[in-house]
Amino acid sequence: MVLCAAVYFYPAANAAAIAIIFIMALAMLIIAYKQSREPSLSFTLTFMHIQFHSPYGGWLARWKNIAEIGPATICYQGWCEPVPWVGVRLKNYDEFLESICPRTASKILLEQRILLILAYKRSDDPPHEIEDMLFDDTHYVTGNGKILKGLQAMLANRMRYNRELLGYDFFISEDLLDRPTDDFVGLARRYLAAS
Repeated sequence: MVLCAAVYFYPAANAAAIAIIFIMALAMLIIAYKQSREPSLSFTLTFMHIQFHSPYGGWLARWKNIAEIGPATICYQGWCEPVPWVGVRLKNYDEFLESICPRTASKILLEQRILLILAYKRSDDPPHEIEDMLFDDTHYVTGNGKILKGLQAMLANRMRYNRELLGYDFFISEDLLDRPTDDFVGLARRYLAAS
C-alpha cells in the first residue's frame, strides 16, 4: 500500500529509489517494535536488598552486606570532582559474586572500566599497571574456599582495584536511575540504615 501511494504521488520517481525507501521504512518499523518490546532496566529496593534487573541479567546485594553507598568522586591533588555514578562498597564479595551471571559481570567490567582508567590517570602513585588492573583474571578464592574463574574472578579483582583507587567496589550509572543521583543515594541510605 505504501509502495502504491509513493508511485501514485511521485510517478517520475525511480522504482529502485522507492523500493529502497520502502525497505528502510520497514526496517525502522521493525527496530521500533523490538525496542518497545524490550524490557526496561530497573532497580528494586526492599527492606532486605537492592536488586538490578535488565534484559541481560542482573545482580543483588543485601543491605546487611553493604558497607556504604554514595556518589562517586575522582580525586586529584586534593580536589575531588563528582562523576555521574553511584558507588557501592560491600562488606564481603562472596554472595554478590556467586549470584551474578557472566553476562552481567561482563557488562559491569566493560561499562565501569572508564572509571578505573580515570582514577588511575589521576593517581600520583598508582599501585599497579593499568593493563594489569583491567585484565586481571587470576582466580579468586571465596571465604568458603570456592574458586571463581573467568569473568567472576575478573570482576572480583576489578572490585578490589576499584576499592583501592575509588573507595567503592562497583558502580551504578546515573543513566540507569529514575531520579537524580543524590536522591537515589538518599533513598538507598535510608534503606541501608533501616536494615
